[in-house]
Amino acid sequence: MKITFYAHASFRLEGDGLTVITDPYTPAKAKFDPINEAADIVLMSSATDDFHSDPSHVLGNPVVINTLHLPPEGTVVKGLAVKSYPATESLTFDYQSEYGRDPDANALYHFTIGGIRFLHMGDIGTPVPQGHLDVLKDQVDVLLALTGEHATIALDDLDDVIAQIGPRAVIPMHYFSPKGVLKIEPVETFTARLPAHRVTQVGATSLTLTPEMLPPKGQPPQIYVLEQSR
Repeated sequence: MKITFYAHASFRLEGDGLTVITDPYTPAKAKFDPINEAADIVLMSSATDDFHSDPSHVLGNPVVINTLHLPPEGTVVKGLAVKSYPATESLTFDYQSEYGRDPDANALYHFTIGGIRFLHMGDIGTPVPQGHLDVLKDQVDVLLALTGEHATIALDDLDDVIAQIGPRAVIPMHYFSPKGVLKIEPVETFTARLPAHRVTQVGATSLTLTPEMLPPKGQPPQIYVLEQSR
């Protein structure tokens, strides 16, 4: 299957005859270019965050799913099974002074495409609840991980997520971009904490993965850093 990084927390995942786009941003607010590509399904971690929930620039009349509002058992859309895990934004960031609102609820969400099990971390700004970690243990092949730290999960808490869930690969997202407006950490703040041999700089905006290409279960995950395409 093919994974393309648009920007921030938005990816394009192509496999099983489906195209899925995650957490599309609002271009005017986030300052990233519009996606302007078609998809079958758009998955969003909430419906209220300008940086995670604007499908207006996704073409092709996709089915749009706000994963935060899924029932506990999840749902199946166009053959794609999706399950969500409720979370919240950071409780320490001053949303009132910056945006005039309280921290929003959002969701992590889990789905399988191209034979690979993905967990998208949404916009969680607190440690992942232990109950979520227990259920997700050994159920994730690729973690789409928040690595910008400020207003999202702390990197020490992300380390704990990786250790407990045991993904076979991690793809960083939601980190500083010179095109963006958020003052968050660059991806190097995350990758510098890891052995160099575990970090693959893809050098492109897309990556093709099959289950056979992933590290064996039980080994430390490989980190794949994609370049932003928007």
